Amino acid sequence: MTKKGPHFIPWIFRVAGACLIMAGCTSAPQYQPPPQPEIPTDLTQAALIPYPVSVAASGGVFHITGETRIYVTGPDAAQQVAQALSDLISPAMGTSLQVMPTDAPPPPGHISLTLNPADIALGEEGYQLSITPEGISLSAPQPVGLFWGVQTLRQLMPVAVEARTVQAGPWIIPTGTIRDYPDYAYRGSMLDVARHFFGMDEVKRYIDFLALYKLNTLHLHLSDDQGWRIEIKSWPNLTAHGGSTEVGGGEGGFFTQEQYKELVRYAQARYITLIPEIDMPGHTNSALASYPELNCDGKAPKLYTGTNVGFSTLCTDKEVTYAFIDSVVREISALTPGPYFHIGGDESHATKKEDYIPFVNRVTEIVLKHGKQPIGWDETAQANINNRSVIQLWASAEYGQMGVGKGASLIMSPANKAYMDMQYDSTSRLGLHWAAYIEVDSGYSWNPATRIPGIGREHILGIEAPLWSETISTLDDIEYLTFPRLPGYAEIGWSPDTVRNWEKYRKRLAAHGARFKAMEIDYYPSPKIDW
Repeated sequence: MTKKGPHFIPWIFRVAGACLIMAGCTSAPQYQPPPQPEIPTDLTQAALIPYPVSVAASGGVFHITGETRIYVTGPDAAQQVAQALSDLISPAMGTSLQVMPTDAPPPPGHISLTLNPADIALGEEGYQLSITPEGISLSAPQPVGLFWGVQTLRQLMPVAVEARTVQAGPWIIPTGTIRDYPDYAYRGSMLDVARHFFGMDEVKRYIDFLALYKLNTLHLHLSDDQGWRIEIKSWPNLTAHGGSTEVGGGEGGFFTQEQYKELVRYAQARYITLIPEIDMPGHTNSALASYPELNCDGKAPKLYTGTNVGFSTLCTDKEVTYAFIDSVVREISALTPGPYFHIGGDESHATKKEDYIPFVNRVTEIVLKHGKQPIGWDETAQANINNRSVIQLWASAEYGQMGVGKGASLIMSPANKAYMDMQYDSTSRLGLHWAAYIEVDSGYSWNPATRIPGIGREHILGIEAPLWSETISTLDDIEYLTFPRLPGYAEIGWSPDTVRNWEKYRKRLAAHGARFKAMEIDYYPSPKIDW
């Protein structure tokens, strides 16, 4: 599997030529060129996803030209965002927009990026984007806000900006002011690289998708019955044997620790936190097959390439199990600068409840010892958790309520609304439907803060849309199930309820179809959207 190359839908601007009619010739109808696209002037009509908190239009336009410069005031992180903006625009324009660090107020007529810590109303991730005919000013309290503002600016530009080859332009942006900040601090997606392995290029492209829509978390499901996908130096057979296959019997694969660190760096440059998950005590056949001492009978099972769940468990009575877990958590935590470590905990049907709860308690302490906050699927709410833990709700409202009652915060991932591995409908070529069929409107039209009685906005850390990989094995497969649902989950996590409306959203999403094509995304053309 390889990363897709650049592709675009050309914007063609034709100018009618004069028609010469020679004497004696039969006249023919004069060629009429197609109409020029209208110059956008109403910022409030821009197809922005997620939609900002506040948008005010002023009825003009700003032209970005080869003479436009990007002035930036602030530390290296702000300058890196400015360079990212230049790198985004320059290929399609055919000229590099020069980044100009400055301590003085930037001149008019250009683009400026400025840190403004005094604008505390925007919070850590917010930004203000002011566009006039004389220039563009982007300010934010933190560099991350500048980065999200750049993603908004990107969506305001013609779709041709996504091309990696020179386009005709023009590069016109409507004028006005946008003030924007996220509703939830945690906005993410999970990618399952365990059941089918996806390599560096695929994961990087997935990270780019998240960044475009202001999602700030990538949860990597790194181990399951079918494969172990992260190098553990103190337990090398996990990858040598446990990572050697996948669903269907393919060759599998894994990330070396250096590759994993590269993914962390790539995500960090896009202000995305990477969260590793090692699922346990169930979903562990790949580990059990690699080290027989982790089994209660001391015998290693065969590698597994099917899709059933709930049949495997670590031996919770053995001290070697906890020595193993300590090594795994220690090595991965040392590679991961983010605050979280996901311990899984779901569908451990082969583990007795009287063994499961002490196991989760002990693993929680191991994770805390290595400086991380544990996240577990909602079954882990049965353990002796408190406000040190985060519960990811996927199936059980009761467990979600139990977790909140013990002081834990929640990540909302209800399977019948947020699981992107679910089919859109019965005709979908990929996916499952054990939780639901999830068309685009169903995936968009729910509110995390009102979904479960007793669980309010104050209990919720954020939203995550998981993509499990039982039925997918290529990048095209990932894209088909992810798009066009992912932008909707991004809007649930970012935009306030007051600006979320399905009928308005479906029109904005329709406009993103051209962007999907320009980015060569193999999306599902939902009949719910007038593409």
